[in-house]
Amino acid sequence: MSYYIARTIQGSFDDAIARVTEALKKEGFGILTDIDVSATLKKKIGVDFRPYRILGACNPKMAHGALSVEDKIGVMLPCNVIVQQTEAGVEVAAVDPVASLGRVGNPALDAAAKTVKAALTRVVDDL
Repeated sequence: MSYYIARTIQGSFDDAIARVTEALKKEGFGILTDIDVSATLKKKIGVDFRPYRILGACNPKMAHGALSVEDKIGVMLPCNVIVQQTEAGVEVAAVDPVASLGRVGNPALDAAAKTVKAALTRVVDDL
């Protein structure tokens, strides 16, 4: 089982960030964190790295539902979506919540994980 949902799209890196942000918004997600990995690596260790961002996405209703079932699930939130420049284009990959939440071992999370996966799959597919 894969731990992510991914797709490579064409266009500029900045355009991809905007498209991903808008697609997440349509599914009720907001961006809580935006980590510019390439800038961080340059600043902290002097390494040049391809454009790579980690967007921490959260759908408040879905997060509340999961937190109501499993109070420690916050260690697995928010849902990370990466956007990275590759030779083939810009790859967008989202965490597969069924794979990650399945490791928790609480069957009460199964329905929530499937709902979030469906939403993130739509985000990636609709780019």
